[in-house]
Amino acid sequence: MSTALSANTETVRINIDRLWDSLEKMAETGPGIAGGCNRQALTDEDDKGRKLFVEWCQQAGLSVTVDQMGTLFASRPGSDPQAAGIYIGSHLDTQPTGGKYDGVLGVLSGLEVVRTLNDHGISTQRPIVISNWTNEEGSRFAPSMLASAVFAGVYSLEYAHGLKDQAGITLGQELTRLGWLGSEPVGKRTMHAYLEYHIEQGPILEAQHKTVGVVTHCQGQSWLEVTLTGRSAHTGSTPMTMRANAGLAMARIIDAVDHIAMAHQPNAAGSVGQIKVYPNSRNVLPAKVIFTIDIRAADKHKFDRICTLVRDKIREISHAHGVAFSIEKIGHYDPVEFDADMTGIIRQAAEDMNYPHMDITSGAGHDATWIARVAPTAMIFCPCVGGVSHNESEAISPEWAQAGANVLLQTALQLANT
Repeated sequence: MSTALSANTETVRINIDRLWDSLEKMAETGPGIAGGCNRQALTDEDDKGRKLFVEWCQQAGLSVTVDQMGTLFASRPGSDPQAAGIYIGSHLDTQPTGGKYDGVLGVLSGLEVVRTLNDHGISTQRPIVISNWTNEEGSRFAPSMLASAVFAGVYSLEYAHGLKDQAGITLGQELTRLGWLGSEPVGKRTMHAYLEYHIEQGPILEAQHKTVGVVTHCQGQSWLEVTLTGRSAHTGSTPMTMRANAGLAMARIIDAVDHIAMAHQPNAAGSVGQIKVYPNSRNVLPAKVIFTIDIRAADKHKFDRICTLVRDKIREISHAHGVAFSIEKIGHYDPVEFDADMTGIIRQAAEDMNYPHMDITSGAGHDATWIARVAPTAMIFCPCVGGVSHNESEAISPEWAQAGANVLLQTALQLANT
């Protein structure tokens, strides 16, 4: 079959009303308290969202299988039963105060691609498979992007099943309780290509008046958990010169992380997100603090340099303040460059449909980050209002969603017919 799209498929477009209706209906499962969603991985709310997705897939004639990480694969057969499939995926789980579109847009746009092909009676040489990866957000079971990482061989199945939430419940227990512990071995599928459509989660596309982002790279990410141990003491009677103040050392490290990241612009970031202080009393100097550092950069050399400088600063500042320190790496992946041929197809599809587009780097991690290790991979971005994400006020427009979904459709068609 020719690699070029025939005239009858070049003009095919998705049904935005149907896609938008699906997004709104999915948002009703696990609704948040301020217009968004709380559908954390392997909760009862996630279970409802999964069941709704499976119902829609079966109505579209797809066969659905589940692997041992609970990842759903919904398959539309191709004309060549031996051909490896084109996978379109993302995630249905959300943050505790998540929006309606983060991850969900990609999964349901994949379903809309299949529905559109069904509407027009279009067959493809290769199968098209929609995937919903388990625990992408990592809000309940850390680390994030978990099922795709197991698929790519980054973590073992045993490690993933043993992860615990704050209540001490393991991921494996919840897979069993909800009935999503599938029998398919993780990572045994062969992918011809993997596509992921996602909201940008940043302000660049909207600010540049672009409706389609062609994602060329994904920033590397390093998550460090730092523990500083000083000495509890009275805040009034302990001389300033005789303290081992873990809280002050943490503050100096936070400032240093910001300075290091700012010195390595553009496409680099350094942040502190979670902080725990002990004993956390208003008139007691902190004896211990635990906090997380998030380091990101798109360039490998820059990424490695920032990681080294941050570690050096932790050591230097801790010694200067007389506190002990330990550093645990709780998550790490190097910068990713997506498949150049696939990004070229995406870029051309956007051009052919006259959608304003631009190349862009992803500041957030995605399942595509890990799948790029085992299959040619590319991503498409949709703008989001104000760049706001991981927030119940997260918003996109139907026009934006339509543009990216049409690019996804045309890209998948071309890949599925080669």
